[in-house]
Amino acid sequence: MKIGIVCYPTYGGSGIVATELGMDLAEKGHEVHFFSTNVPARLNIKLPNIFFHRIHVETYPLFQYQPYDLALSTILYEKVLQYQLDLVHVHYAIPHAYAAYFTKQMLAQKGYHLPIVTTLHGTDITLVGKHPVYKTAVEFSINQSDVVTSVSESLKQDTLKAFEITNDIKVVYNFIDNEQFLPEKCVCCRNDLAEPNEKVILHTSNLRKVKRIQDVISAFNIIQKTIPSKLIIAGEGPEWELADQLIQEYGIQDKVKSLGMVSDLQDVLKAADLFILPSEQESFGLAALEAMAANVPVISSNAGGLPEVNIDGVTGFVCPVGDVEMMAEKAIYILEDEARLLQFSTNAKEQAIRFDKKNILPQYEDLYRKTLKK
Repeated sequence: MKIGIVCYPTYGGSGIVATELGMDLAEKGHEVHFFSTNVPARLNIKLPNIFFHRIHVETYPLFQYQPYDLALSTILYEKVLQYQLDLVHVHYAIPHAYAAYFTKQMLAQKGYHLPIVTTLHGTDITLVGKHPVYKTAVEFSINQSDVVTSVSESLKQDTLKAFEITNDIKVVYNFIDNEQFLPEKCVCCRNDLAEPNEKVILHTSNLRKVKRIQDVISAFNIIQKTIPSKLIIAGEGPEWELADQLIQEYGIQDKVKSLGMVSDLQDVLKAADLFILPSEQESFGLAALEAMAANVPVISSNAGGLPEVNIDGVTGFVCPVGDVEMMAEKAIYILEDEARLLQFSTNAKEQAIRFDKKNILPQYEDLYRKTLKK
């Protein structure tokens, strides 16, 4: 098959999943064309069967905001015809599915039928999509797609509640490559992060408000009073300054280390004993799944799809959003007993294997083939 993939180039879950999906499809012999404003963060464009098409948004003085969706529709139209693509898989309903719909209509004028597969990742539904300015367009884009998928059952239900959906929504979970977390693939940096007697507690995110980094710090402040430990924060974002102020207020600056953006995240994950993700919104929880793939149990909130990934009492614990005391209590429960920690770690890895790309990728291929047969 010749497949177009439209995604954002960022480190966010949607960009990571779209990129990994495309590279795996290319490895299996499919021709894959990526469309984005920049080369996606994890995309290896040197791989065979991979093509990259940059979406150029030209500045024009008449527009206060540049027409990204118009530029995307145009380049999709041109490249679909040039390379005779079989279908396009867009990640995010707005603006990608919206732009793809107009591409499809333009191509129809040429007698070219282009199936559109749309994957809903979260903020296009839970944040942007609900805004009155965008809601009608989001709803239209979802209903006009040939196939619609969501990355969790929770997100599917949120979509059905927020919009009048006439299309079927199939749940296809996000995935990871568990082989990337094998011991021989990772260089453990634990000695650089903590003393031998200390536990390593990790949080990774883009440090936006929705990730509740202050809850991570507050929970850790309680934990470190009972368990000798270090808090490692991987990521950059707008909430860091407020987080740093809280660290200073608690007087725990010698127990917290910020790594900024990390390219070798698997190595850091392998050094961790526990992962904390207290988000107030999380359509799936890819960061939690990556931690579990590294044998790291998770303390998470109960937001969105997180309970579908992190099984309460098995792979870690799920707590109400904002309940810092409960998160700390559950973390201490796991960390204070080595046998208990080992069991949670083993369970976490077993759960991660369920979401391995070997189990998820065939679901997308099957959807593509069924779409092309319609």
